[in-house]
Amino acid sequence: MNISKFGYPLLCVLLAACNGNEKAAPASEPFSIDGKKVVVYTTADSSNLRLSTTDTLDFAEKKQPFENEITIFVDPSKTFQTYFGIGAALTDASAETFYKLPKDKQQELLAAYFSTDKGIGYTVGRTNINSCDFSSDMYTYVKEGDKELSSFNIEHDRKYKIPFIKEAMAASGNKMNLFASPWSPPAFMKDNNDMLHGGKLKMEFNESWAMYYTKFIKEYEKAGVPVWGISVQNEPMATQRWESCLYTGEEERDFLKNHLGPTMAKEGLKDKKIIVWDHNRDMIYQRAQTYFDDAEASKYIWGIGFHWYEDWSGGTPMYDNLRRVYEAFPDKNIFFTEGCAESFDSTRYNAWVLGEEYGRSMINDFNNGMVGFTDWNILLDEKGGPNHVQNFCFAPVHGDTRTGQLIYTNAYYYIGHFSKFIKPGAKRIISSSSRSQLLTTAFKNEDGKIVVIVMNQGSIKTPYNLWINGKAAQATALPHSISTLIF
Repeated sequence: MNISKFGYPLLCVLLAACNGNEKAAPASEPFSIDGKKVVVYTTADSSNLRLSTTDTLDFAEKKQPFENEITIFVDPSKTFQTYFGIGAALTDASAETFYKLPKDKQQELLAAYFSTDKGIGYTVGRTNINSCDFSSDMYTYVKEGDKELSSFNIEHDRKYKIPFIKEAMAASGNKMNLFASPWSPPAFMKDNNDMLHGGKLKMEFNESWAMYYTKFIKEYEKAGVPVWGISVQNEPMATQRWESCLYTGEEERDFLKNHLGPTMAKEGLKDKKIIVWDHNRDMIYQRAQTYFDDAEASKYIWGIGFHWYEDWSGGTPMYDNLRRVYEAFPDKNIFFTEGCAESFDSTRYNAWVLGEEYGRSMINDFNNGMVGFTDWNILLDEKGGPNHVQNFCFAPVHGDTRTGQLIYTNAYYYIGHFSKFIKPGAKRIISSSSRSQLLTTAFKNEDGKIVVIVMNQGSIKTPYNLWINGKAAQATALPHSISTLIF
């Protein structure tokens, strides 16, 4: 994976500080682009361009743009939410696939995802507490009926998952923030006596289940895996044929404020971040209001997680629902915790829509207040698994365990146009397109570099101006492409 490094002068004008997710704040000094060059990286359909350096642009005087010109208007003087990071889930399936590959391909994969030079610089990881659909088997960390958790151990995870996570953390320079999510409590704790098919946590197990999270964190950290945070429950409104558990908003809120939050604090883990909801955009405002309007619950919550699976009928994803949460609760983080292309088909590895789904969602969600993005499985095998309920799907990279080869879909490159160039701590700034075929978002890194992403969802080669404060650089968006422009 030869991804070019860039080495152009840094933007040295400082913008005003803006903490957390507060609304746009003006810069204390005017922004200048004098002497700045724009380096362009592009990935495009029907070409060999994959995160390739394609152009270096200059700014020239450009006052009022003409009405028929397509323009991307960038305003670095207005800053919004702070960028947290981008990454993916390191599941049992990912780990098992990883260790079926040759050593050289294992190292290639780690560099491709976690190196900032040779790869795309992931800084976020997610893993599962107990089994999930992307596990080869169903498992928990305690024996049947052990309410006191005296049998708790993580031996199952020591074979594949923990070693894989440790290798990923090392490849990231120990900059990866790992969070963990349960799909289901043990069956004996649930009213359906089944880890699968929904069901609810029995009230008599509230304290035991709250302690379960703390034991997981402590055992992982003893094994050399730092845990940044947890989510309360993966998809708490979905009755699945795989591991699942249901909570209403009030039930999740009350479990958090009366049991999980206090238990985490009592066990010395109050510094660990807690994410609520961890489900789709459709219901996110109602859930946010339920959690955040309760001061006792809200004090434990770092942010609200969301997925992208609400679009069952082929309609438009509910991007604006994030903005409603961002407007109402600007002190809370909005964090994408899972998404993938479903319905795996190995004949579609090169389907361009795989990457475009990521690009479209990431741009819209960042523009509506999202602070970070966590893809689903970081790696899957040639069948889209392993998966103990045959719920196979795509990953950005697949490992063919028959041939030992890695297969990169264009989703890997689309994600990389964000994760390689936007750095944790960056602030989102204004980037506004004059035509709908060009989607755009932009960030200012802490070192002063401006990162503008432009995605052309159309089939027409599209010239456009990158316009800032009366000056513009002329650029071109290739058909079905995504570009990152840096200056």
